[in-house]
Amino acid sequence: MDYTQLGRSGLRVSRLCLGTMNFGQQTDEADSHAIMDSAHENGINFFDTANVYGDRGGTETIVGSWFATGNQRRERTVLATKVYGDMGAWPNEGKLSALNIRRALDASLKRLQTDYIDLYQFHHIDRQTPWDEVWQALETAVAQGKVLYVGSSNFAGWHIATAQAEARRRNFSGLVCEQSIYNLLTRDVELEVIPAAQANGLGLIPWSPLHGGLLGGVLGTRHTGKRRGEDRLVKALEDHRVAIEQYESLADDLGHEPGDIGLAWLLHQPAVTAPIVGPRTLDQLDAAVRALGVVLDGQTLSRLDEIFPGPKTAPEQYAW
Repeated sequence: MDYTQLGRSGLRVSRLCLGTMNFGQQTDEADSHAIMDSAHENGINFFDTANVYGDRGGTETIVGSWFATGNQRRERTVLATKVYGDMGAWPNEGKLSALNIRRALDASLKRLQTDYIDLYQFHHIDRQTPWDEVWQALETAVAQGKVLYVGSSNFAGWHIATAQAEARRRNFSGLVCEQSIYNLLTRDVELEVIPAAQANGLGLIPWSPLHGGLLGGVLGTRHTGKRRGEDRLVKALEDHRVAIEQYESLADDLGHEPGDIGLAWLLHQPAVTAPIVGPRTLDQLDAAVRALGVVLDGQTLSRLDEIFPGPKTAPEQYAW
């Protein structure tokens, strides 16, 4: 396993991040534990979860029960979780008020059976809460030793720039990473999010690296309807069939599985720290690890850009 720095921080994380969103939903507790054990065996030390996963807390509880089995599982894991989503129907049970951050953080720590979070991420931008309030809450959490690093998720480029400017004004370190949807089919972040992240020293953690499975090899497969979002996958295939046919043909020519190519492409992007892979089974985790050994030459990268063209740099994309 290769490791890299998380943004401008000194924290070293694996080039793949284990996403846990399926734990408790598509994958039961025993299989979830087996997947996390296998992740460690493969050198993956970076795990991502969120307080809302698993029907509001279920996934964190499964991760916490795995930590509780010992063998330095917690100490060997860079643990990332998120705050923002509503955890109940009562006021102040969601978003980024200082009150919710304090309560949500303590609740996550309890479910995860740990006394600190390595990376605490804002799951979305909160347009109602001023940055002074948000950063004061995180400064307190860091001072208490409950949080070590802070990240964002689903932020626009200008949100990143504003957050960092406000953090610097308070002499606080601010964000070290941004978690965004990014894959060969969805490259919008190349327009302004990635430049903003790079300019401010943030690592990029792509979620949905295979576009919900569309880049994982779908032609000729039988859709059973069991996969979450199966209807969307079928519709997306209809919309992008020509590109997917060319993509899977290229994968065949290269002698690799399509999913390996999709993950390898992300790993070749200079802004990317670690794509998030969310396996439901051990076989899916093994397939993701396999992609680490795929090297794409310049000709192949150019061909992928032809099949899935991304945007130009801003402002040239929309201005002279």
